[in-house]
Amino acid sequence: MTVYVLGGSQTDFARNWAREDLDSFDLFKAVLDDALAATGLSPEQIQVGHVGNFVGDLFAGQGLLGGFFAQAYPELNGMPTSRHEAACASGSMALLGAIRDIRCGDYDIACVLGMELMRNVPGKTGAEYLGSATWRGYEAQHCEYPWPHMFNRIVDEYERRHGINTDHLKAISRINYGNAKDNPLAQTRGWSVDDAFFSNSDIHNPVIDGRIRKSDCGQITDGAACVFLASEAAAKDYAAAHGLSLSDIPRIKGWGHRSSAIALDTKLQLSEGKPLLFPHVNQLIRDALSRAGMSDLKALDGLEVHDCFSITEYMVIDHCGLTAPGESWKAVEEGRIARDGDFPINASGGLIGQGHPVGATGVRMLLDCYKQVTGQAGKNQIAGAENMATFNLGGSATTCASIIVGVN
Repeated sequence: MTVYVLGGSQTDFARNWAREDLDSFDLFKAVLDDALAATGLSPEQIQVGHVGNFVGDLFAGQGLLGGFFAQAYPELNGMPTSRHEAACASGSMALLGAIRDIRCGDYDIACVLGMELMRNVPGKTGAEYLGSATWRGYEAQHCEYPWPHMFNRIVDEYERRHGINTDHLKAISRINYGNAKDNPLAQTRGWSVDDAFFSNSDIHNPVIDGRIRKSDCGQITDGAACVFLASEAAAKDYAAAHGLSLSDIPRIKGWGHRSSAIALDTKLQLSEGKPLLFPHVNQLIRDALSRAGMSDLKALDGLEVHDCFSITEYMVIDHCGLTAPGESWKAVEEGRIARDGDFPINASGGLIGQGHPVGATGVRMLLDCYKQVTGQAGKNQIAGAENMATFNLGGSATTCASIIVGVN
C-alpha cells in the first residue's frame, strides 16, 4: 500500500524554550498546532500517533510523550500512540512505525512528531546525557565530550584506510552554514561566521577532540518537527478537499533500515579489510533505492543527511555511492554537493547549520525533503527536485535509516 506525505511543520530551531519558561508539552503542542494549520487537517482525522524522542527523560525528566496528544486535543483521547528511541535516529524509527501502520491498512492518517528539549542544562551535562548512546562503561571513558571523541575516531579510521584531508571536512561545514543562512528556521541563520571559523586557528575554530574542531560539530538544539502520513484513500480525499490531484501529493517511494553493534570498535572490526567503514550504511541505501525501483543515485535530486559532525556527511558521500570508497573529497572539491551542484546535500543547512534536536531530526529531514519535491523550500530550493532521500543515524552508525520521498 502506498504511503503519502500530506505535509507538516517544524519549530524555529533558534529558540531556547527553557529561557522562555516553556517545557516539553509546550514544544509538543506548538509544533502539532502549526502542522495542523499548515495542512488544514483537524485533530479528529488523526488515527494514530508516533513520537520520536531520545532523552526527554534525562533532559526534561519527562517520558510517556505519547500522552501529550490527548493532553493537547481532547479529540485524540483513546488514540493509540507510541514513543520510539534509537538515539539520533529516533525520528526515523517513528516514521517507519507510522509507514508500517499505513501499509498494513490499520490506519489512514498518522501523525509523526519528533522532539527534543536540550538547551535547558549546562553543556557538559548535556554531553553526558547524549553519551548514553555509546556503550556506557566500555567506550568513550576518558574524554570530556563523548561524541566528538567517537567521531574523531572515525576521522582516524579514514586516515588509516584511505587518508583524509580535514580541509574537506571544513568545506562541508562551510557549505552547510551557508545553506542555513537562507533557512528562516535554522538555528545559525543569524550567526556571524567568517573564514577564520573554517580554519585551523585554535582561537577562532578551537579543537574539541583530536581533529574535530568547533566548525565540524552539529548544534545542541531545542526543537520539534511534525508530519502527517496518509493512505491512498485518505490522500485522495485530502487532494479533493484542497483542489489537488493525487499526483500532486508526495509519496514514500522507498526506505532502508539497518543496525549494527553498539560499540564502534566492533563495527570497525566487522569491516576490517574492507573499503567502507560501515557496509550496513551502503546496504540500507541500496535497500531504499531498490524499494523505490531506482537503479542508482542518479534517480535522486539530493539528500538530507545526518551531519552530526562533518565527518558523518563525508562518510555518507562515499557510502551512498556518490564516489568510490575513500574519495568523498572529490565530490566536495568538484562542488557536487553544493546547492547548485549536480547532487546537493543538506540544502537546508543540515544539523551543522540548521540544528539538531535529536529526536526531531529524522522527521525534520523528511519534512525538508517534502518541501523540496513540492517546491516549497524557498531560498533553499533545489531546482527541479522531484525525488529526495534522507539518511539518519543513531549512535556511531549503530541504527541507520533512509527514506525516499518523491512526486513523479
